[in-house]
Amino acid sequence: MKAMLMHKPGDVRLTELPTPEPAADEVLIAIKASGICTNDVRDYHGDCSYSYPRIGGHEYCGTIVKMGDAVNPKHFQVGQNVVSYIIEDCHECNLCKTGNENICLDHLESKVFHNPDGISGYCGFAEYITAKADDLIAYEEETDFTKMAFTEPLACCVNSINRCDIRFGQDVAVVGGGTMGLLHVMLLVRKGARVIVSEPLVERRELALKLGAYAAIDPMESDPVERVRELTRGQGADFVFNTCAHPKIAVQAIDMMAPCGTCMMFSSIHPRENIPVDVSALHTFQKTVTGAVSPTVRAYYEAVQLIDKGIIDPLPVLEGVFDYTDFQSAMDTACRPDTYKVVVKFGEW
Repeated sequence: MKAMLMHKPGDVRLTELPTPEPAADEVLIAIKASGICTNDVRDYHGDCSYSYPRIGGHEYCGTIVKMGDAVNPKHFQVGQNVVSYIIEDCHECNLCKTGNENICLDHLESKVFHNPDGISGYCGFAEYITAKADDLIAYEEETDFTKMAFTEPLACCVNSINRCDIRFGQDVAVVGGGTMGLLHVMLLVRKGARVIVSEPLVERRELALKLGAYAAIDPMESDPVERVRELTRGQGADFVFNTCAHPKIAVQAIDMMAPCGTCMMFSSIHPRENIPVDVSALHTFQKTVTGAVSPTVRAYYEAVQLIDKGIIDPLPVLEGVFDYTDFQSAMDTACRPDTYKVVVKFGEW
């Protein structure tokens, strides 16, 4: 099979590798589409401590082409279109037993990140991949592979929002109008929230409004914290979702909260540094600052239902689809600061 093998940061080569064989409880998936995540971009730039060689790509979807002997044919069949839950959770620890399998500590110690004996990575930038049957979720045949490639990023946003008890008519601020910010907007509008987006690029603000946001403010033109307060009768937002990595913007997101509000740190912070927080304000006004990372199994399942049933159409935040043989152009596009989601295509659809 062909795979995009990263030998070192910035050095990705189209490489011929053996096609993997599924174990008894696994299936072999012919990958059809795989999205490029911000983390893939960081890997490409060397902003990580993972081992090489490495094959990135965790936002993948495809078709079952072979099944292990122990896979239940009542649940899965050859020719079925599927996505796979990509967290290597142990199913045994306290985190897994309490529905927090997305932060299972075993995952951080898996070959996804460090493999001294071979290739690390999620391996979605390849023609084939094996996956355990109990990690699969099937799509209807008519669902577009490009939409299916949005399952994992949408599931991350679903998990983020599921961690907040949002009520009809509440004011919610989304900081950042990139792919993940606008996926939050789509979901929050359907939750009945009044959504305010803070985003410096006019094209993204315009798209946020088209997707149902109540207001889209330019943080370069005026103080975004004050603008959020003006739009919420001086209160601030009941919930704030920070989808930007810059530490100073994270501080702004916290300051946007209303009394008894919640600020969700959806994005990781780069550079990784501490930020000043007025703890007295958290105490006095019962404010909450929390985080969300990766999807739970439930969030992954819900993302499939949202896309498969046409409740969420992620294509407004699709930048483009590139053939895997033009991977460099795909990565160059994904590296641009103004881009949306880039998808790599494998084979003919």
